[in-house]
Amino acid sequence: MTYTIDPMPTAVSGALLSRLARFETVLFGHFLDRGVLDPGVAPVFPAGTVTGTAVTLSLPGLDSTLLHHAAGLLRPGDILVIDRRGDRSAACLGGGVARAILNAGAAAVIIDGFHTDTAELAAMGLPVFSRGASVLTTRLQGQGGALNRPVSVGGVPILAGDAILADALGVVAIHATELEHNLTRADALLALTKRTIYGVEAGQRIGDLSGASAIVDSHMLSEG
Repeated sequence: MTYTIDPMPTAVSGALLSRLARFETVLFGHFLDRGVLDPGVAPVFPAGTVTGTAVTLSLPGLDSTLLHHAAGLLRPGDILVIDRRGDRSAACLGGGVARAILNAGAAAVIIDGFHTDTAELAAMGLPVFSRGASVLTTRLQGQGGALNRPVSVGGVPILAGDAILADALGVVAIHATELEHNLTRADALLALTKRTIYGVEAGQRIGDLSGASAIVDSHMLSEG
């Protein structure tokens, strides 16, 4: 059994994370082709909007050895993103490990799998996003794993150092090299959305405002 541990990633700048926190995840769902986690990965309890830098963890089966080790490496503002390698039975995160992660200053945990101790997690306030709760738990088995290597979580490829945005609606991961470009796109879309809402509230037809009616009209078959 082997462990692959890469260096901790460069943190996403506070300025960029502040810009990212202005948006709801659903806004990025309007234009991202990659980065929106499937809706099965959902908040364990209401936690508001969370942003941070992805620290990626690949964790096998019933083993949580590397998770315990990784908890001691986390930094303030990190978001631990856990790939459970398809396991849909065991909870890798409960109250004890969550407390260690919270003590490190991490912003959240995202699990493509299960958690336990739901009430305890909610009481301590560490935002957790998972596929649900389980009473079967992982344990220290020394089966290996990888830290800060590419993972697949919620159907999305995530790299260590990616920017994470999570809220009541879901989770979005954006590669660090693409973040500024996508923030600019989000700014433009938000402005357009606000104009559309104002127009609808004023009684205008949404098809006219969005351009949908013009598209339909241009493709109408003329009656002979």
